[in-house]
Amino acid sequence: MSWTESSLVFNLRDRQLVAMIDVAFTPADARPREITVVIDVLRATSTIVRALDAGYERVLCVPDLDAARALAGPGRVLAGERGCVRPPGFALGNSPADMDDPAGEELVLTTTNGVPAILHAATLSPVVVAAGLLNLEAVVDAVRGADVQLLCAGTNGRPAFEDVYVAGRIAARLPGAPTDAALIARAVAQSQASPHGALAASANAGVLVAAGLEDDIGDCAQEWVSRVVPRVSAVLHGVAHVEADSEELPLDTILCSHTVAP
Repeated sequence: MSWTESSLVFNLRDRQLVAMIDVAFTPADARPREITVVIDVLRATSTIVRALDAGYERVLCVPDLDAARALAGPGRVLAGERGCVRPPGFALGNSPADMDDPAGEELVLTTTNGVPAILHAATLSPVVVAAGLLNLEAVVDAVRGADVQLLCAGTNGRPAFEDVYVAGRIAARLPGAPTDAALIARAVAQSQASPHGALAASANAGVLVAAGLEDDIGDCAQEWVSRVVPRVSAVLHGVAHVEADSEELPLDTILCSHTVAP
């Protein structure tokens, strides 16, 4: 098996240039950057945070249902959705609350928008992390001082209001020069009175309500309840391995060992 491994250390104290903060409103808008923060607050990135917080060792992000089923085995739990519905044969859906009380060591996750966004981001950036409101503060601390792209997963290739809102919240807290896209996201965030109100106002919230999953909106709207920073540690045979940092990152350094295999 051919593979490459690169260990990247960004020492932010030695930087001479001002960091840039950018927002991609959809994966198609994303560009190569040092760090990409993927946001699918309703619900994939929130679910990943909750899963790692609950005790799963890693989340295996896979592109489709067949790939997920192919990874089924002892110690692995299949989770995901298509059209907000748990696929046949899967133990769990894509609700954050489903992740409590892990029934295995690894969660195999496939979703409509968030997982593809993570896989795409891993082709663009050596450092990819997942963010939501649950771990907003931890992500800000982890990437502060670097060039950062906030990638909104969107919905079926179109921008999602709730993802842009979270991107704006993060962009407003990061030092650096914001692009026009980041300024737009910040304006969206500033226009909202509360996190729950912002998420509930989105079209995707309406889809969740119609599917009987209204509780997911409140679960994903909680702020700063986790110090987990999910990070893509490797992409092996099209599967992104997402793990929690073993310890809190210093504010001026990001260390990533990133492995990619065909």
